[in-house]
Amino acid sequence: MRSQSRLTFYLLLTPLVLWLGLLIIIPHIDMLLISLRERISFGVYETSLVQYEKALTEPLYLRTFWRTAVMSVLATALTLLIAFPVAYYIAKMAKGRLQQVLFLLCLIPFYVSELVRTFGWMILLRETGLVSNLLQWVGLADRPVELLYTDATMMVGLVYTSMLFMVVPLVTTLESLDDSVIEAGYDLGGSGLSVLREIIIPHAMPGIVSGCIVVFMLSLGNYLTPTMLGGKDSLWFTEMIYNQFIVRSNWELGAAFGFMLLVLSSVIVWGMLWLTGRTLKETMG
Repeated sequence: MRSQSRLTFYLLLTPLVLWLGLLIIIPHIDMLLISLRERISFGVYETSLVQYEKALTEPLYLRTFWRTAVMSVLATALTLLIAFPVAYYIAKMAKGRLQQVLFLLCLIPFYVSELVRTFGWMILLRETGLVSNLLQWVGLADRPVELLYTDATMMVGLVYTSMLFMVVPLVTTLESLDDSVIEAGYDLGGSGLSVLREIIIPHAMPGIVSGCIVVFMLSLGNYLTPTMLGGKDSLWFTEMIYNQFIVRSNWELGAAFGFMLLVLSSVIVWGMLWLTGRTLKETMG
């Protein structure tokens, strides 16, 4: 029986090991090795840190790198600010069928691909789109308004595409908060702000941290939304990675960019865990 259980365990573990090894570990090791070489001539390479030197000394690369990081953090913060009251209403105030309907409304946009959703925003915000026509109709604009290809439009797209991944962990965490605990906070003389600060937010912290991690990673690695809504001047780091790999066939520099993005995301995620005093195991439940 023990040998049969061990065999069953190994058989169940094999797909996970193959998935991690073939699709995550080996490609990342290969990307690191490619980033550590310099092309001398056709088919001839030397081990070098020149790709990272280029990435860290070229002003455009550095500006785009830090801009992507800052914009991703900002998108995460905005998503949290919008998603928290929505999640609280769904989890604690809406009851029965209304709760199910509201949660379904959060899911419906994800029934279609990100490409279709982004095209929808382009149709709404273009010069001849619904928003421009509405602004002219109410008298706030006297000519067609082009709302695409700005940082604000790109931020709207990033928040919209990530909203569900913040709402779901928040709803799950807030649903486990007993209503009697909130009522006790008010009975003891607490104001709405103090109850929020001392009871609700600490209880929801696992959902906040896990949601922020997922949204930040999605925003940092997003290629479609910044390119389509931000335009050619969006200056997003994933676009640079794409250009190095696909357009310029410079795999060495593209791999260095990719590894820099991986290190940045890891540092910010672990920094977030350290600031909140939580471990990755606690956050992911």
